[in-house]
Amino acid sequence: MTRTLHLNAFLMNTGHHEASWRLPESDPHAHVDLAHYVRLARIAERGTFDSLFLADGPQLWSNLAQRPAGALEPLTLLTALATATEHIGLIATASTSYNSPYNLARRFASLDIVSGGRAGWNIVTTAGAEAARNFGLEAEPAHAERYARAAEFLEVALKLWDSWEDDAVVADKAAGVWGDDSKIHPPRHRGTYFSVAGALNVPRIPQGYPLLVQAGSSDDGRAFAARYAEAVFTAQQTLADAQAFYRDLKARTLRAGRDPEHVKVLPGIVPVLGSTEAEARAAERLLEDHIVYDHGVARLESLLQLPAGTLELDGPLPADLPPESAVEGAKSRYTLVVELARRERLTVRQLIGRLGGGRGHLTFAGTPEQVAGQIGTWFTEGAADGFNIMPAVLPSGLEAFVEHVVPILRRRGLFRTEYGARRTLRERYGLPRPANQYLTPASVRSA
Repeated sequence: MTRTLHLNAFLMNTGHHEASWRLPESDPHAHVDLAHYVRLARIAERGTFDSLFLADGPQLWSNLAQRPAGALEPLTLLTALATATEHIGLIATASTSYNSPYNLARRFASLDIVSGGRAGWNIVTTAGAEAARNFGLEAEPAHAERYARAAEFLEVALKLWDSWEDDAVVADKAAGVWGDDSKIHPPRHRGTYFSVAGALNVPRIPQGYPLLVQAGSSDDGRAFAARYAEAVFTAQQTLADAQAFYRDLKARTLRAGRDPEHVKVLPGIVPVLGSTEAEARAAERLLEDHIVYDHGVARLESLLQLPAGTLELDGPLPADLPPESAVEGAKSRYTLVVELARRERLTVRQLIGRLGGGRGHLTFAGTPEQVAGQIGTWFTEGAADGFNIMPAVLPSGLEAFVEHVVPILRRRGLFRTEYGARRTLRERYGLPRPANQYLTPASVRSA
């Protein structure tokens, strides 16, 4: 079977560049406008993207001066988008640190049913003391503890999604029998973090489980992904780093007893397009010219866990930054940013400019042919199974990608021309529908 790209549209209000909201074309209120997201979803669907993705966190991002802040709750928004689209997958971020398995499993089950099998869950553990304080904690739990809780959370969610057998609903009007209680399997789970007794109050969903996505690249994150994830969103700056991550994750997946083909690696890319390379570079400079560097310094000091006022805008990063092992927040992003600054000998000002578009994801300014070439190289040279497309400005960046890059990828045989018969998100990612864990192999075969 011919290997083809998986493309996911990562949607973020007016675009991924922090200054995108300041452009004349941008609507500063788009982040809470349903019509804006419907338009984006339909553009991505026109481009036959596998899925779209909404990030989220249980805290107010940044300060109000910097960029549009606040966001609609993603599962609520995706349920609305499910009624405005037909094919595209719908992936929401939800935290295992600040949710309960029963309620979250029910919400994802509801989205999967409403959308006809298009739901995906980006599983995050949520770093940061600010989020912790919103839930009555003085500090965030330790990194390893967050992942231990996440593993148990997911195990409970899987039990809940399996708590109904597929044929539990009989609907026999003549006999007066609606369902078969023998086909309900309450989890009766008692663990370190959770105690969940009863079955889910939603029938088994079209996909069995939502597509399971993970986005951490630390050692704990990779171990979790190898055990559970079916798609991994990652940030890599160089082809060599992306290839190393790809090899490592596929090897870990095999060691975990899973098929490495059943986990898709999707690095993020922020494409800035122009009809010529000079035009693309000019568009990139325009965005950088609109960065407010005071905001960038404050954000960078927070990421690097430095006291306010530490960084000098036209100087390098401090030489004595702590190692990743000492960081309890976003470990992999910390390392990526520090290595980027050291490798390219960037000043703080230059580093902020590089991070302004994608917060550590690869940014690439060029013609449609150059962007398609970059994507094709990473795909064919063992660095990616697809990409998280992160337009710098929305909706124009997504429209340009669909109109000018997707046709090139199609002509090169790297991407689909239509959705075809595969209707669920799992099918589109080449994944089987999982068997119900409460059924024996013999009963599954005889069903």
